[in-house]
Parts: sequence; C-alpha cells; structure tokens
Amino acid sequence: MRLSGLHLRLQRTRAATVAVATAAVALVAGALVALPGAAQAAGVQCQATYAVTNDWGSGFTASVTITNLGSAWTSWTLGYSYTGNQALSSGWNGTWTQSGRNVTVSSLSWNAAVASGGTVSPAANFSYSGANTAPTAFTVNGVVCGGAGPTASPTPTPTPTGTGTPPTSAAPALHVSGNRLVTSTGADYRLLGVNRSSGEFACIQGKGMWDGPADQATVDAMKTWNIHAVRIPLNEECWLGTGDVPAGGTSGAAYQQAVKDYVNLLVANGINVVLDLHWTYGQYTGSGAGCSDVKATCQKPMPDMQYTPTFWTQVASAFKGDDAVLFDLFNEPYPDAANGFADATEAWTCLRDGGTCTGIGYQVAGMQTLVDAVRATGADNVIMTGGLTWTNDLSQWLAYKPVDPTGDLMASWHSYNFNGCVTTTCWNSTIGAVAAQVPVQAGEIGQNSCAHDYIDQVMAWADANGVGYTAWTWNPWGVCASSGNDLITDWAGTPTSSYGQGFQAHLLTQQP
Repeated sequence: MRLSGLHLRLQRTRAATVAVATAAVALVAGALVALPGAAQAAGVQCQATYAVTNDWGSGFTASVTITNLGSAWTSWTLGYSYTGNQALSSGWNGTWTQSGRNVTVSSLSWNAAVASGGTVSPAANFSYSGANTAPTAFTVNGVVCGGAGPTASPTPTPTPTGTGTPPTSAAPALHVSGNRLVTSTGADYRLLGVNRSSGEFACIQGKGMWDGPADQATVDAMKTWNIHAVRIPLNEECWLGTGDVPAGGTSGAAYQQAVKDYVNLLVANGINVVLDLHWTYGQYTGSGAGCSDVKATCQKPMPDMQYTPTFWTQVASAFKGDDAVLFDLFNEPYPDAANGFADATEAWTCLRDGGTCTGIGYQVAGMQTLVDAVRATGADNVIMTGGLTWTNDLSQWLAYKPVDPTGDLMASWHSYNFNGCVTTTCWNSTIGAVAAQVPVQAGEIGQNSCAHDYIDQVMAWADANGVGYTAWTWNPWGVCASSGNDLITDWAGTPTSSYGQGFQAHLLTQQP
C-alpha cells in the first residue's frame, strides 16, 4: 500500500485453543513391522512423534515430527499405517502418497538434508469416519523409529462461531489455464481474502516478527469471514538476514521459519497464500519516495539487483512443490514516477528488464530477472507481476510482460480510491483487456475513508470479470478514521465500522 509512515500499532495476543493430541510409538530395539519401504537401511536411527492438531469430526490435520538420531540424511522417506478408513486429502512439507492404509511421505529438495539431531515435520489433511485411531509404528528409510508412546486421543477442535466452518482439505494447488486460475481438477478458482501486514516492517523496525499473533485462533477468525486467500508482505533483508536488521527484529533463519510456519498453518486451513516482496534495499529519494534510507525500510520504486534475485531464489526453493503458494514478485513498482512520468516506454522497459533506470540510483532487478530466478529453482508456483504507478496501471502489461516458460504467470493490480484508474470505464479498457488473456489478481484494494462504497464498486467489477481480490488489511491498528484501511478492531476478527463490515458482508456471499 502506498502510504507514508506507519501508524502506532497495538499488539494484542490471543492464546490458540486448538486441541492437540500427540501419539508416538515406543518399540523394542530391532523389532520391525511391515510398512511401506520396510527393507532395513543400515545406520538410520530416528524418533517419530505423531500429532493431530485439528479434528473437525469428518477430517483432521496430522503432522509427524521425525528426529534424526543417527548420521546425517541426504533424503528421507517416512512410512506408517492407519487401522481405520483415514484417506489422504493433501499434504505439505513432503510428497505424500497412500496405498490402502499405508502412508508414505518422501522428502522435498529443500528439506531432504537432515543433520544429526535435526528434525522435519511433514503434515497432511485426511478425511475419515468412525474411529480416528493414531498409528502405532513408523519407519524412516525402512528402519523402525522409537517414540514417546501414545497419549491422549484427539479432541475435536470447536467449530468457530459465525458463518465460516473448518475446511475439509488444505488449500488447493493452483496453476494458470488461459485467463483463469484453476485447481488440479481444472475448476476455476479466485483468490478472495485479505492482506496480513507486518512481515514487511516489524523485523526491520526491531519489533519481532508479526506485530501480533499468527496462530490457529487468528486463522479461525479469518475463516468466519470466508477468507480463502491471505497475501503476506515480506522484507528481503529480514529474510536474508543482513546486518541492517536491528536488534529485536526477527532475521535470517528465524524469519524464514516464521514465514514457513505461518504459510503452512494457513494452507492447512484451506487458505491459499500469496508471498509478496514488499520492502527492499536501495536508496531512493525521488518522486513518491517513502523514505531516504538505503535499508529495506519502505516501498522502493523497483527491486534491487544486490539482494532481490537471491531473495526469490531462496523463497522459491523453500516453497517449490507447494502450488497452494503463489509469488508476487514486487509489491508496487513506480519507475514512471522516478523518471518524472516523462517516458512511459522507458518505465515499462525498466519494469521488465531492470538495469540502469532513470531516477533510480541503484541497479534494478527487472521482472524478467526475477521470473528467471524463480524458475531456475524448478519451482512452478504461479507468479504475479505488477504494472506501473504503484501497480495501478496495467495499460501496457501485455506488451511488456516477462517470459515465463511454465505459462504460470498472472497480472497483479492494486486499486484504491486515490489512484488514477478508479472508474469502470478505465477498468474495462485497461484491466479488462489484460484479464481477457491472463488471470488478474487485485492484490490490494481499499479506500482511505473508512467507508466501503469504493471497494464495493471494485469487487462488483472484479466478480463480473473473474478477478480475485485481497483487501488491505487484516490488522487492528485502530487508525480507520485517518487511513481507512483497517478491516478489524481486534485479532478475534471483529470488523471495523463500515469498511470492515462492508468487506466482510460481501466476502460471505462469494465462493472462490
């Protein structure tokens, strides 16, 4: 969002009420059971702990934390069996398969190597009826693991109040087909939800990570609004752990793990995630500047060559294989403002190709460079790229779009009442032309009046044209009167007067 400065935030915490039941197995050393891939593999030692973290009566979310007690693994395959009719719906942090009652989970490229003493926690959603008995034996690479022994039976998680209900499966894997996002079955799907700000600013301001809770209770609140997508703004220096991150700010491996944990939680709850690069490195003091700091402390006109390609290489490596996660390569480009709005062709070329751009004092990473960085990792996640003028202008997006060998490319559009393109006439002639050829996502919508008349128009047009939208923002900052973009007054999901109430009411009428 293009707003100068940051408002004071009140951090409220709320304990999660998810009932967790943990079950593991303690086995006599050397005893083996017939499980998938149970041929003995010399030297592998492990401990396995099974947990049901959410059970809604007809389905559940389960995770298995496996600890390497022996020499380092270069890859791993987990095996176990159910005694009931549990049926795999979807999984993450591993490649999940099921044959009859036997479940197998294989490592992904980014979590295949596990050092001695290290852990990995694949998780999945299952459906079932009747008893949901925990498995009693686990193998890794064919060798039986030890454990702590079964404990309590899973306790169903209470259904959240309101109109939302827990999903029966994780968020769908998505890809591009023509001008639509589609699921693995080919069904059309729109990303409808909210932005969850703070991953871009809290770390670089020494305020920890999320400036509030990022737990099951807050996700349950989102589900009562019928939220199916959350866009998470990120900070490249915090992800990379540079020396610019101050004391008190979450950085490097800790930041990366916090992002992964939150993404996994949302996906497990049926919510797709858009990872957005929001704040980046590079000094800029020209038109539209939000700060004069070289550090990643505000929205810059373009991403930088020094850090951004590495950022996206690492993010893509971390999330490839999970196509429920999408990548928004750069929040709000404005190279046209940097050149004084004097040369639109130069600005669009800068957006795509980067390099030396008028008015920008650092080397720019263009969208083609970032697409190439993501695809070089083998990730086929859907990628979003924006336009000019804080991505409100998509007038030449089709002519200057980067080449994506996978075809999984869509356009990112932002629409606020203070932007230039704010009428249906403009949307039809510019955004509509793009939406006729590729999927379009309104990654940010909002208005600075705490009303909802403008976003009502945006959503009506988007609904009619197959465009998704995520409103700014799911944060209770208490500044609705001055900026007008708080959707909630507390982390329990109480909507703000008018703006939040209007968006919530509309969202409850929609299906992805």
